[in-house]
Amino acid sequence: MAVLSVAANKNDHVQGSLDAPVVLVEYADYQCPQCGEAFSLVQRLQQRFGDALCVVFRNFPLVQSHPQALPAAIVAEYAAAQGRFWPAHDALFRSQQQLGEVVYRELMRELGLSEDAMMAAMETPEYMQRIQDDIEGGVRSGVKGTPTFFVNDEIFLPQSSFEELYDRINAVVTHAV
Repeated sequence: MAVLSVAANKNDHVQGSLDAPVVLVEYADYQCPQCGEAFSLVQRLQQRFGDALCVVFRNFPLVQSHPQALPAAIVAEYAAAQGRFWPAHDALFRSQQQLGEVVYRELMRELGLSEDAMMAAMETPEYMQRIQDDIEGGVRSGVKGTPTFFVNDEIFLPQSSFEELYDRINAVVTHAV
């Protein structure tokens, strides 16, 4: 069974406490339809498990099949540098079908961030490096596609649906109590 090669840490995009009974690390692509499905599931899991669940997001853009995955990841990383990662992350998934410059500019206006600086970020190596680091860590951890989840550092491979993730998290939380 594959395990997470880069432990979740304060440098990640984190919602919740890294000391929670369950740390869920997701490698995802903003343009991937299955990641869009998983996005709504993760939100439901957060509502259901509250403080018992910590969610960590890592970029894994599949650029061969999703041409807007990398630009969307750069937009999210630019927003993160301004302290606005999660609102950008959520908006990108909600706008998944229309990803492109128009959506990115509109998002910057909604977040009160500079459109010009965001466009310049597309050429800034620091954002690409952050994304590349996520990709490399994912590859070392056995990530082959998106979304890929790790529950407390162990890869989670659903047999039939992402809903199985609920059962896995519930089992861990129940054991932790």
